[in-house]
Amino acid sequence: MSADRFILTGPPGAGKTTIIRHLAEIGFSTVDEAATDVLAAWQRQGINEAWTRPSFIDAIVAMQRDRQVQLGEAAGTHFYDRSPICTLALAKWLEHPVSDVLQSEIERILRERVYRPEVFFVRSLGFLTTTEARRISLTDAIRFGELHEEVYLAHGFTLIYVEPEAVGQRVESIKRSVGGLRGLESKTL
Repeated sequence: MSADRFILTGPPGAGKTTIIRHLAEIGFSTVDEAATDVLAAWQRQGINEAWTRPSFIDAIVAMQRDRQVQLGEAAGTHFYDRSPICTLALAKWLEHPVSDVLQSEIERILRERVYRPEVFFVRSLGFLTTTEARRISLTDAIRFGELHEEVYLAHGFTLIYVEPEAVGQRVESIKRSVGGLRGLESKTL
């Protein structure tokens, strides 16, 4: 049995990280969001407003790839808090050029079918808590989420929407969807 890699995406502050943590607590393999970790690491090095530097995008891509490769082909279901497709949306949002590093990684994940074609899009909760890493208004967060939708659809992914409910209900919705997708696969084999 090989890995089944699912991406969680959506606007900032929608609850992806909370969902990922709950999935990890019930035994799924999970991978944290790279952008937040890169930003925090750079801030510790005294680099403020890291997102203004085009190299920020390549650092995110490198961390995403390292984490995906490190988890490798471990059997089971894996959940990723964002992917290189999200990083493409971020580059567009920040008006950074699409670097060779980012383009190459997108080509790799599509060619190798690294991730499932079904992506969980976690809808906004309707409010936003700002943090050191999240300095965006609710309106902009929703627009940023819409950009993610566009970029995923343009790259051939199918979005499964996770509605704004209590975290337990969201996790159960994701688990049901994964079970349903596996059921469809076994019927087509």
